[in-house]
Amino acid sequence: MAASELYTKSARVWIPDAEEVWKSAELNKDYKNGDVSLQLMLEDGTNVEHKLDPKTKNLPYLRNPDILVGENDLTALSYLHEPAVLHNLKVRFVDSKLIYTYCGIVLVAINPYEPLPIYGTDIINAYSGQNMGDMDPHIFAVAEEAYKQMARDERNQSIIVSGESGAGKTVSAKYAMRYFATVSGATSEANVEQKVLASNPIMEAIGNAKTTRNDNSSRFGKYIEIGFDTRYRIIGANMRTYLLEKSRVVFQADEERNYHIFYQLCASSHLPEYKALKLSNANDFLYTRQGRSPVIYGVDDTNELSTTRKAFTLLGINESNQKGLFQVLAAILHLGNVEIKDRDSDSSVIPPNNRHLTAFCELVGVTYQDMSQWLCHRKLKTATETYIKTLPRLQATNARDALSKHIYAKLFNWIVEHVNKALITNIKQHSFIGVLDIYGFETFEINSFEQFCINYANEKLQQQFNMHVFKLEQEEYMREQIPWTLIDFYDNQPCINLIEAKMGILDLLDEECKMPKGSDDSWAQKLYNTHLKACSLFEKPRMSNRAFIIQHFADKVEYQCEGFLEKNKDTVNEEQINVLKASKFHLLVELFHDGEKATSPTGQVSGTGGRTRLSIKPDKGREKSSKEHKKTVGCQFRNSLQMLMGTLNATTPHYVRCIKPNDFKLAFTFDPKRAVQQLRACGVLETIRISAAGFPSRWTYQEFFSRYRVLMKQKDVLADKKLTCRNVLEQLVQDQDKYQFGKTKIFFRAGQVAYLEKLRAEKLRAACIRIQKTIRCWLERKKYLRKRSSAITIQRFTRGYQARCLAKFMRRTQAATVIQKYQRMCVERKRYRQKQAAALVMQTILRAYMARQKYQALRREHKAVIIQKRVRGWLARCWYKRCLVSIVYLQCCFRRMKARRELKKLKIEARSVQHLKKLNKGMENKIMQLQRKIDEQNKDKRLVNEKLVSLETTYTAESERMRGELSRLRGVEEDAKNKGNQVSSLLEELEKLRKELSSTQKEKKTIEDWAQTYRNEMEKMVSELKEQNGSLKKEKDDLNRSIQEQSQQMTEKMARVILEETQQLKTDLNEERSRYQNLLTEHRRLEEKHDDLKEEMVSSNVSKPGHRRRDSTHSSNGSEYTYNSEYAELEEGSRAAEVRSLASRIDTSLTLKLQKRLTGLEQDNQSLRNELENKEDQFQRARARDDVEFKKARGAELEYESLKRQELDSENKKLKHDLVEIRQSLLGKAATGAGAPGSPAYKVVLEQLNASCEELEVRKEEVLILRSQLVSQKEAMHHKDEKETMTEPSFYVEDVSKLKDADELKQAYMGLKDTNRLLEHQLQTQRRGYDNEVESLRGELHNVKEENNRQQQLLAQNLQLPPEARIEASLQHEITRLTNENLDLMEQLEKQDRTIRKLKKQLKVYSKRIGEMGAGQAEGQTSPGQMVDEPIHPVNIPRREKDFQGMLEYKKEDELKLVKNLILELKPRGVAVNLIPGLPAYILFMCLRHADYNNDDQKVRTLLTSTINSIKKILKKRGDDFETVSFWLANTCRFLHCLKQYSGDEAFMKHNTQRQNEHSLSNFDLAEYRQVISDLAIQIYQQLIKCMENILQPMIVSGMLEHETIQGVSGVKPTGLRKRTSSIADEGTYTLDSILRQLSAFHSTMCQHGTDPELIKQVVKQQFYIIGAVTLNNLLLRKDMCSWSKGMQIRYNVSQLEEWLRDKGLMTFGAKETLEPLIQAAQLLQVKKKTDEDAGAICSMCLGLTTAQIVKVLNLYTPVNEFEERVSVSFIRTIQTRLRDRCESPQLLMDTKMIYPVTFPFSPSSLALETIQIPGSLNLGFLTRV
Repeated sequence: MAASELYTKSARVWIPDAEEVWKSAELNKDYKNGDVSLQLMLEDGTNVEHKLDPKTKNLPYLRNPDILVGENDLTALSYLHEPAVLHNLKVRFVDSKLIYTYCGIVLVAINPYEPLPIYGTDIINAYSGQNMGDMDPHIFAVAEEAYKQMARDERNQSIIVSGESGAGKTVSAKYAMRYFATVSGATSEANVEQKVLASNPIMEAIGNAKTTRNDNSSRFGKYIEIGFDTRYRIIGANMRTYLLEKSRVVFQADEERNYHIFYQLCASSHLPEYKALKLSNANDFLYTRQGRSPVIYGVDDTNELSTTRKAFTLLGINESNQKGLFQVLAAILHLGNVEIKDRDSDSSVIPPNNRHLTAFCELVGVTYQDMSQWLCHRKLKTATETYIKTLPRLQATNARDALSKHIYAKLFNWIVEHVNKALITNIKQHSFIGVLDIYGFETFEINSFEQFCINYANEKLQQQFNMHVFKLEQEEYMREQIPWTLIDFYDNQPCINLIEAKMGILDLLDEECKMPKGSDDSWAQKLYNTHLKACSLFEKPRMSNRAFIIQHFADKVEYQCEGFLEKNKDTVNEEQINVLKASKFHLLVELFHDGEKATSPTGQVSGTGGRTRLSIKPDKGREKSSKEHKKTVGCQFRNSLQMLMGTLNATTPHYVRCIKPNDFKLAFTFDPKRAVQQLRACGVLETIRISAAGFPSRWTYQEFFSRYRVLMKQKDVLADKKLTCRNVLEQLVQDQDKYQFGKTKIFFRAGQVAYLEKLRAEKLRAACIRIQKTIRCWLERKKYLRKRSSAITIQRFTRGYQARCLAKFMRRTQAATVIQKYQRMCVERKRYRQKQAAALVMQTILRAYMARQKYQALRREHKAVIIQKRVRGWLARCWYKRCLVSIVYLQCCFRRMKARRELKKLKIEARSVQHLKKLNKGMENKIMQLQRKIDEQNKDKRLVNEKLVSLETTYTAESERMRGELSRLRGVEEDAKNKGNQVSSLLEELEKLRKELSSTQKEKKTIEDWAQTYRNEMEKMVSELKEQNGSLKKEKDDLNRSIQEQSQQMTEKMARVILEETQQLKTDLNEERSRYQNLLTEHRRLEEKHDDLKEEMVSSNVSKPGHRRRDSTHSSNGSEYTYNSEYAELEEGSRAAEVRSLASRIDTSLTLKLQKRLTGLEQDNQSLRNELENKEDQFQRARARDDVEFKKARGAELEYESLKRQELDSENKKLKHDLVEIRQSLLGKAATGAGAPGSPAYKVVLEQLNASCEELEVRKEEVLILRSQLVSQKEAMHHKDEKETMTEPSFYVEDVSKLKDADELKQAYMGLKDTNRLLEHQLQTQRRGYDNEVESLRGELHNVKEENNRQQQLLAQNLQLPPEARIEASLQHEITRLTNENLDLMEQLEKQDRTIRKLKKQLKVYSKRIGEMGAGQAEGQTSPGQMVDEPIHPVNIPRREKDFQGMLEYKKEDELKLVKNLILELKPRGVAVNLIPGLPAYILFMCLRHADYNNDDQKVRTLLTSTINSIKKILKKRGDDFETVSFWLANTCRFLHCLKQYSGDEAFMKHNTQRQNEHSLSNFDLAEYRQVISDLAIQIYQQLIKCMENILQPMIVSGMLEHETIQGVSGVKPTGLRKRTSSIADEGTYTLDSILRQLSAFHSTMCQHGTDPELIKQVVKQQFYIIGAVTLNNLLLRKDMCSWSKGMQIRYNVSQLEEWLRDKGLMTFGAKETLEPLIQAAQLLQVKKKTDEDAGAICSMCLGLTTAQIVKVLNLYTPVNEFEERVSVSFIRTIQTRLRDRCESPQLLMDTKMIYPVTFPFSPSSLALETIQIPGSLNLGFLTRV
C-alpha cells in the first residue's frame, strides 16, 4: 500500500510549530497526488492550510493510533519519527507520571524534579530476576540486565549514563550502584555502594559548581568500576576521572560559582577550627566573587562542609590530612588575591608585605622572598646557559592563575587517589560492571577548550553507540535469517577525524603549542587554511577571525580560539613548583611528589633571585626525560578517552540517556523545545532513525496470529500458524518489501503495523456495526411483535368495553325515564307545598310586625319618663363627683411626684443592673431578684384582677339597685311634671355641669394617658426582663445540652478510644509476635551462617568430651547445642568421633556467641580492641569471677550434701530399727523350733542378716566419707563465716560420739585417712584440669582476637538493628544465659543425685528381702532357692505387658540409633501413606515418658536435645523439599501438643480421658523445653512458607496475569525490541490451573501428614497473601497489564481461587480477604473513570488500596483497543484530591516477604498411647514397650 493512500480524511498528522515544536492536526479531506497543500484542522478547532514543500513534496508525519501512545518502548510505535517520540515521552511524563522509557537498547530518563517512591528495596526485589521487557522501564531494569548478563555470559558490563547538566546523571548512577549492592548480597556495613555514596559529598564539593543551568553541575567525568567475585558479590570499586574544569578555579562567568568547597570554607571561617586559615566572606576573594552569585538558594554551605568532613573521615582521611587539604584550598584563595603591579612595561612587582601572599606562604610553608620573586620572574634556558627574565604584569597574573589551577588539580587527583584506596580490596576481582557518569553535549554562548573536549568525547561515545545499535540490528536480522542490506546510518567518523586525525584540530593545536611564538590567532589561521575548504564539517564565522564552527552530530557549535593554547599547554612556572616542593608542609610535598615527572623540570632551583644570568648546563638526561613525559592537555585527554573507549568496547554497554525537561526545575513540566534538543544530542533520535531504516516492528508468529486473527477467514486458518501468517500477509500487504519472515518473527517496515491496526479496527468496526445491526433488528422486531400483540389485546378489550358500555347506556336510559317521571312529580308537589308554607309565614310575620310597632310606641313613651328621672338624679351626683375628683386630683399630683422620684430610682437601678449584666458579675443574683420582682408584680396583678372582679360585683349590685331606683323614679315622674318650671334653671345648671364634666374628662384622659404610658413602660420593662430571663434560660438549656452532648461525645470517644486501644493492643500483639518470629528467623539464619563458617574453619583446639565449666558470658542458646558431661562419658567407640566433633562445634558456637555478646554490649570498637589486647587482665578477672561462682556453687553443694547426709542417717536408723525387730522376732520364734539354729530357714535369714550388716557397714563408710568430704571441703574453701566453720566439726564430733563400737571408730579413722588422700588426689587433678582449662581459655581469647577482623561483618549486623530489636535481642540473650547457668548447676549436682538414688534403691531392696524372709518363715518349710526366686515374680516386666502404660524403654547407647531411624533416615511419604499421622512424635513422647517415669533427667535432656538437633539437621539438609518440611512441622506440633496434653497442667487436661491423665508427666516440668520446641515449630513454619513461596513464585505472574484464562478477551499489543512474555500458553508455561493444582498438592500433603486444621488455615492464608501481593506488585509495575480486559481476567482468576477455597471449606478464616487489594485493583481497571461520581465510587470502593496504588493504576491504565478511552489527568487529580485526607503509608508495593504471625492452638489428641503399635518398617526393634 502506498504511503500517500494513508492520508485520507480524518487521518491525523504532525506539523511543525514554533512553540510546541510539533502540533497535531487532522485532515479535512483526502490527499491526492499533485496537491500542493493539505486542509487541516487543529485540535482547538482551527482550520489551517499546510503547504507542501514544492521541491521535496514531503508529506507531514502521520500520527500513531491512540492505543500505541504511551508505550514503554518507543520502537513499538508504528510510525518512528521525531514528533511521535516527543509526544510519547510527553504523555508518559506529564499524564502518566512515568519518567523512564525504553528506546530500543536505550533507557530514556527524564528528571521529575521531585522525589518519587520508586527506588525502595521492595522495587529492587520486584525487578530482581525479571526480564528487561517484562516490567515497566526503570533504571533497575537496566542494572538487572547488566548484572544478569555479567553472570550469564561471563563478560564485563558497562552502564553509560549521559545527559546535560541537571538531567539527573549522578542520581541515576547512584541508583544503579544501589541496585548492584542490594542484589549481589553485599553486607550493609562493608557495602561498597555506601562508600561510593560517601565519596559523593567529597567529589561534589571539589568537582561540582553552580552554572547557569544547574546549581550542582559536575565539572568532570567519572567512570566507576564495581568489582565482583566469583559468586558475583561486590568486593570493591575504582574511580577514574576525566577532564576537570581547572579554569573555573580562576574564572567564573556571571551567575556561576567556583567549586563548592571554597564557599563552604568561607562560610565556616567564623568557626574556631578554621581561624588559622585567615578566611573571610566569599566576596573578599577574587576567585569566588567573579560570578557575583556566591550563595545558592536553599543550600547551607556550613552544613555542607560538615557533611564533607564526615565523608572524609568515613573514607579514612584523618583530621590532620583534612586540615592540610583546607590549608591548601585557603592558600589558593589567598594566592588569587595577591596583587601584582607594573614596575615598567616589561616587568612587574609584588608590593612588600602583601598580607595575602604572606598568608599563602604561611599556609603552604614556603618563604615569602622566593614566592614573590618567582611570581614575577621566570627562567629561560638556552643551549649553554640559563637566564632569569622578568614578566610583565599580565603574564605574571596568568602565571599566578596557572599555579592556582595546577595546585587545585594536584589536590583533586590526590583526593581521588585516596578515595580509590578506601574502595580497593585484596580479593581477586572476577568481573566488573562499570558506571560511566559523563557530561553530555554542551553548547553555550561562549564555548572554549573545555566544551571542545566534552563534545569530542561525546562524538566518540556517539560513534560507539551507533556502531553498537547497528551491530544489534544486524545480529537480529542474521539470527532470524532474513535478507538484509546495510542500513545507512549517520557515521560521525569524519567529525572525529577532523578533531583527532593527523593534521586535525588537536594535532595543529599541539604543534602550535610547541612554537616559540605560537598564539591563538596563528592557530586559528592554520585551521582556516587546513580545513576550511577540505572539510565540510568545518566552518568559519562571518564576523570573527578568532573562532571556528564544527558540525557535530547534535548541532553546530562555535568555539572561541582565545585561551585554547594556554589551556592546552597547562604550563606552570617550574621555579614556582620547585619552591612548593621545598615546602615544610608535608601534604603539599606529597601532592607534587607523585607528579614530579609530569611537571617537566628544565633546571634546578636557584638559590637567590638577585642574578639574571646563570651559566649552568642543563642535565641532558633530565631534559630527555621531560620531553618524553611532557604532554599537552589535549593529548592526555585523547589518550584517556582512547583508554575509556577500549574499556567500553571490551564490555557489553547499556545506555541511559538523562533528559532535563525544563530549565526552571518545575516538577513534571515538559518543555518540548528543550527536550527535542537533548533527544537530538543524546542519540535517541538516531536510534529511532536506525530502527526505522530497517524493520522496527517485530512480531512472533503466535502473537501476530492472536492479534490479527480477526482479519483471517476460516478457510485461511491452517494447522501451521506460520504458513497461515504468510498467506494472510501476502493478501493484506501487496508490497513484499514491507515485511520479512524470519525463523520466529515477522519483521515489518515502519507504518505497516499502523496499517494493519487500521485494517483490524475497520474489521472490528464493521463487525460491530453488523452485530449492532442484527441486534437492533432483533430488538425492533421483538418490539414490533410485542406492540402488535398488545394492539390486538387492546382492540379486543376495547370492543368488549364498548359493547358493555352500550348495554349499560340503554339500561340507564330506561331507568332515567322512570326516574324523571317520579322526580318531576316530586318536584311539583314540593313546589306547591313550599308556596303554601311561604304564604302562611308571610301572614304571620306581617301580623307580628304590626303588633310589635304598637308595643314599641308604648314602650318609648314609658322610657322617656324614666330618662327624665334618671337625668335629674345624675346631675346631683355629678356635682358631688366633681368635688371628689378635685380631691383625688390633688392626691394624684402628690403621688405622681413621689412616683417620679421612685421611677428615677428604678431607672438608676435598671442602669446599674444593665451594667452589671455587661460585666457578667452577680448575674444569677440579679436574675433571682428580677424573678422575685416578676413574681411580686404577678402577685400585684392578681390582686388588681381580684379588685376588678370585686368592682364588677359591686357594679352589678349597683345596677340592680339603680333598677330599683328607676322603678322608684317612675313613681316620682309625676312629681317631676309638676316641677317643669324648674327645668330652665336646671338646664343652665346642666350646661355648667357639662363644661365641668368636659374639663374633668380631659384631665382624666391626661391621667389615663400617663398611666397608659407608665403601664406600657412597665410592661416593656417586664417583657425585656422576661426576654432576658428566657435568653438566660435558653443559654442555660444550651449549656446543659452542650454538656450532655459533650458527655455523650466523651462517652462515645472513650468507647472509641477503648476500641482503638483494644485494636492497637491486638495489633501490637501481632507485631510483637511477628517481631519475635522474625528474631527466630534471624537466629536461624545466623545458625546456618555459623554452621557454614564452622565447616570452613579448622578448629585448632578440640575440647575433650565431658563437662567443662564455662563463664556465664559464654552461654548460648544452649539447650539444643550442649550435651551433658555424663552422657558424653558413657559414649563408646563410634560415638567418640561424634563427641569430638560436637565439642568442636561447642567451641565454635562459644566463640561466635561471645562475639555476638561483645557486639551487643559494647558501644565503642576501640574499647573492644583494648580489651582484647589486655586479655591477661581480663582473664584474671574472669578467673576471679569463676572462683566466686565456684564457691557459691560449692556452698550449694555442701548444703545439698548435708541434707542428703541427714536423710541417710534417718534411713540408717530406720534400717537398724528394722534389724532389731527382726532379731527379736527371730528370737521370739526360736522357741517353736521352726527357726532353730541349723534349720534351713534360720540359715537363710542369717545369711540375709549378715548381708544386710555388711551393706550397712558399707553405708556407714559412705556416710563417713561424705562427712569427711564436707569437713575437708569447708576447710579448703576457708570460708569467712566462723560460725559455720565451727559447727561442722561439732557435728562431726557429735556424730562420731554416737559410734559405740571401737572398731567402727577405727574404721572411720582409716576411712577418713583414705578420704583425705583421695581428696588430695582429686584436688591435684582438679588443679591440673583447671590449669589446662586456663590455657585453653587463653587460646580461645587469642583465636577471638584473630577472628575478630575476619568476622566484623557478622558482628556489626546487630549494630544495625533498631533499638527495640536490640533490646529484645539482649533480653533473649540474657534469658538464655541464665537458663544455661541453671543447666550447669544441675549438671554439678548429678553425681550426688545419682548416689542418693542408688542408696535408696539398695535400701528398698533390703527392706523387700526382709519382708520376703518374713513371708517365707510364715509359710513353713521353703527351700532357699525358692526364697531367692520368689521375689522376682512381682516385678517381672514381661508379665505386665498386658497392662501397657504407653511408654517405650530404650538403652542409653541406642539413642543415636533411635534418632537416626526415626528422624534422619525416615521417609515422610511412606509414613504419611501407611501409618497414623504424627507417629514419630508419639514414639518420641513415649520414650520421653519412660525417662520421666524413671526420674532420669539426664536421659530427658539428651533425648530432647538430640530430637531438636536432628530435626534441624534434616531440615537443613532437605529444607527445599516441601513434603519433608510439612511432615516435620506436623510432627513437631504434635510433639508440642503431647508435651502440653500430658504436662499435668489443668488447662491442658480438660479434654483428656481418665487414662490419659494417668499418663501425665510426673517428675519434670518441661515448660522451658515447650518454648524451645515452639520456637522450633515457628522456624519450621517459616521455612515451609519460604519453600512454598519458592515453588509458587514462578507460577504467580504467568498464571494470574500473563496467561489468558478466558481466550480472546485481551489482544496482544505491538511491542518493541525488548522481550515480552507472551500471554499465549505454550508448553512449559504456567497457567491458573497450575497454581490450583499446586495449592491442592500443598493442601493434600499437609492433610496426609496430620497437620492441625488451624495451622493449615494459616498456611493457606499466607499462600493467598503471597499470590495477591506478587500479582498486585507486578500489575503496578507493568503498564501492559493495566487494561479493562486484564481486569476481567484477574476477576475470573480470583473467582477460581475463591471456588478452590469453597471446595476445601476454607472460606471463613481470612484467606479471601488477603486478595481484596487485588480484587479492588481489578475492579478499578473495569469501572467507569470519567465523572466526579465515578471518582467518588472509586474512593469508596478501593479501601484496600493506598492512594499511591490507586493513582499508579490509573496512570498505567492503557487501552488495548481503540474503543477504550484513557483516563484523563483531571480525573486522576480529582481522585488525589478526594484521597488527600487518608492516613496511610506512601509505600507503593506490598511487602511480599511479610509473614503473618503464626500461632499453634492447643489440639489434644484422642489417641490412647497404650494402643500405639510400632511397625517393623521403622527398624525400632530395640524399643521395649512398658
